[in-house]
Amino acid sequence: MKKNRLLNKKVLKNSIINIYKEFSFKSFNYKQISKKLSIKKLGDKIIVFEALNELRAEGLLKEIKTGSFVLAEQKKSTLGKVISTNKSGVIVCTANDDELFVEKKDSLFSLRNDLVEVIPLKTKKGTKKGFITNVLERKKKVFVGKVEKNNGIAFFIPEDYKVYFDIYLPTKKNLTNYQNKKVLAEVDSWKTENKNPSGKIIKVLGDSGEYKTEKSSILYNYGFSDRFSNDIIKYAESIDNKIDKNELKYRVDFRGVPTFTIDPDDAKDFDDAISVQELKNGNLEVGVHIADVSHYVKKEGILDKEALRRGTSVYLVDEVVPMLPEILSNDLCSLKPRVDRLCFAVIFELNKNAEICNYKICKTIIHSNKRFSYEEAQKNIDTSSGDFSNELIKINLLAKILRKNRKKNGSINFEKDETKFILDKKNNPIGVFVKQSLDTNKLIEEYMLLTNKTVTEHVSKKTNNFPFIYRIHDEPDREKISDLKNLVKKYNYNIQIDNPKILSKSLNSLLKDIKNSPEKNLIETLVLRSMAKAKYSIKNIGHYGLAFNHYSHFTSPIRRYPDLVIHRLIYKFINKDFSAYDKDLEYICKHCSEKEKEAASAERDSIKLMQIIFLSNQIGNTFTGVISGVTDWGIYVELDNNKCEGLIKMKNLSDDFLFYDNKTQSLSNSSKLLYQLGQKIKIKILSVNKENKQIDFIIA
Repeated sequence: MKKNRLLNKKVLKNSIINIYKEFSFKSFNYKQISKKLSIKKLGDKIIVFEALNELRAEGLLKEIKTGSFVLAEQKKSTLGKVISTNKSGVIVCTANDDELFVEKKDSLFSLRNDLVEVIPLKTKKGTKKGFITNVLERKKKVFVGKVEKNNGIAFFIPEDYKVYFDIYLPTKKNLTNYQNKKVLAEVDSWKTENKNPSGKIIKVLGDSGEYKTEKSSILYNYGFSDRFSNDIIKYAESIDNKIDKNELKYRVDFRGVPTFTIDPDDAKDFDDAISVQELKNGNLEVGVHIADVSHYVKKEGILDKEALRRGTSVYLVDEVVPMLPEILSNDLCSLKPRVDRLCFAVIFELNKNAEICNYKICKTIIHSNKRFSYEEAQKNIDTSSGDFSNELIKINLLAKILRKNRKKNGSINFEKDETKFILDKKNNPIGVFVKQSLDTNKLIEEYMLLTNKTVTEHVSKKTNNFPFIYRIHDEPDREKISDLKNLVKKYNYNIQIDNPKILSKSLNSLLKDIKNSPEKNLIETLVLRSMAKAKYSIKNIGHYGLAFNHYSHFTSPIRRYPDLVIHRLIYKFINKDFSAYDKDLEYICKHCSEKEKEAASAERDSIKLMQIIFLSNQIGNTFTGVISGVTDWGIYVELDNNKCEGLIKMKNLSDDFLFYDNKTQSLSNSSKLLYQLGQKIKIKILSVNKENKQIDFIIA
């Protein structure tokens, strides 16, 4: 062990623990440990002696005879996952669901989602602490930030405040090219004997504050990239775009059946198409045809591995960052009009009451006759004229019945407005508007829900042993629901919380009752926050929010990796191939659930960046808004006319000490309540910061 390592007691303790882990059944005294660490000086050996006794006091070592220690049996390391970080350290969730706080000095530079080995420490009653002995898997090695030089030594300063360390840059290069630039740095050494990890600059993103630079930094911060490697592009371009005639033997031909797509006006990747024809018995045959991505993206191939790594497409304000190269996502797999396309479909026979009389899951070939936007399809329904108006009216009537029945069964009806930006030719925001949900939006939603539910039931009801990926949603948090019940009572509303089924119907009634009330924002937000997060799992517990016992994702394989895997699993199942899927489905579930969260965060940051640009020339202007978030560091306010959100910091709220109440989402002083979630408020724009993606307000 190098001499300078002893200057840091934390590093020495880590080294000692690693020796005991390597020789877990052996005992050592301070002389033996010193020898293993190549420590020769008497003064340094005394420090080893002190470190051994400190580790004994912490419960990490056990003294079996005077001066001789072994790794404490009751304190063997356990697996854990880092779930959050701050400037003081990290929190690790163990396999037993214990949450241990690990101080920065004992964290081995671990970050959120890293898999670690951790040893619980003996601490005062009521506190749970730990000591990380090894980082088994690091999820993040590339970071966005800036280069700074101090006393001739170069450091990389990460942009993400959750990264609690800087990165040492052992370079002799001239760093003036990095001044005022945002760059990507990659860690190439995590050695804990150093105060910081060391790394290198791998890419310059551009000038700080420029839109393209800030947009790229959002993607890289969450582990996404707007580019594919040359190998992946080359492979995608080599795929034959002609449909082999032999392939038609295995598909049902729907090219002569009226078929169309309905998507947002700016969409380019068309996952789903609808075919409609009336049967002789008066029932309606509705085919939900989903792009057969699995035909082109082969399991374990180069495209499959890249799609798994990304997990999902990312929808930024002015750009889609696809899961698959555009030659696939926007062309070969996209169900464009007037070209033949391969699909995987569920063909429903529905009666006038929207009941499924029969269904078939099969591979199809289609020729979409028309590409509708939601608005265009809605106009044809409203006017009973235009292309396929008859078919649109019929499937819309059935969709309304499906929706009504779903809500009747307890499916919770959240209707959140979508904020859209009006962009000029250079993608600068020149306006903001709230996009209303049309009947055609709901129409497509109902048929996608029906399809996802049907394919999952098809597998689950015939066998419980077939490996599968479910989309699950747990019951709401009981404590949060109880707090919600107490809060809505103040506004003369009531919810039944005695059992989950009654609760879901009661929440639907509540959401309906508050629709035009002043407290709508407050209550809707608290209902949403009481809900669990939907995720992927190999263990089916049903989907509480939809009130479905069986649910998965089948309908978007162009933009979601689990859908692609489910296509492969369903095809195996309908062909009676019950052999195990040789990919780790549990890993896919966990990984894709995480990537989904990261994509949602990237999308939120993209919206925030566009809001900042939109408001950058309106500093000092006054607006009205509603309190959208209450925290112990301030309140967030969403502006009424443009839906932009900013923060009023605690120091700008009041000269008095304010009390934060998490249950009521409010701030009060010693005498009265001052601010609460959902409250109307008038503000003035104080400042905007593109780099920090922050908008600051003050009370007007």
